Amino acid sequence: MSVAIDIIVTAPCWERQAGLDELTESTVRECVAQTAAPLARDCELSVNFTDDATIRALNAQWRGIDKPTNVLSFETPGPLDKRLALGDIVIAHETVAREAAEQDKSFDAHLTHLLIHGFLHLIGYDHQTPREADEMEALERRIAAALGLTDPYEGSDPVAELSETGKSKGDV
Repeated sequence: MSVAIDIIVTAPCWERQAGLDELTESTVRECVAQTAAPLARDCELSVNFTDDATIRALNAQWRGIDKPTNVLSFETPGPLDKRLALGDIVIAHETVAREAAEQDKSFDAHLTHLLIHGFLHLIGYDHQTPREADEMEALERRIAAALGLTDPYEGSDPVAELSETGKSKGDV
């Protein structure tokens, strides 16, 4: 099963990020393989690489939270196996860079984790309850390991930082 990916760069800060297309494609490919989600044939998704100002406006509009976040996912409604468009993932460069530095991770490792997280939201995973968070985080860890990365939650308590309820999902 393959997923067509529309990669959109809407902020100049991403233009100096080498290998962005390849990183995105390999991450989505591994997410599809590891989840075995019942995806519609020839489905697609978009990934918008943007900045803090843009994601802040989206976060305020769709989640009522007037601050930038690292990733937002906008799932297309309907049964997963019938959706030709899975939805949209939006990622903010400045927040990714800041969090990677704070967490002592490489930019690419943190970006990969956010792509995994965003993709899982598009296929129906969430982290509103501790049980949901445990399931989603275990899958994130498995996909990250398959990509050769260390545990993206190592040294943190992700269940304690559940996201707000809203039409879109964000904040790892």
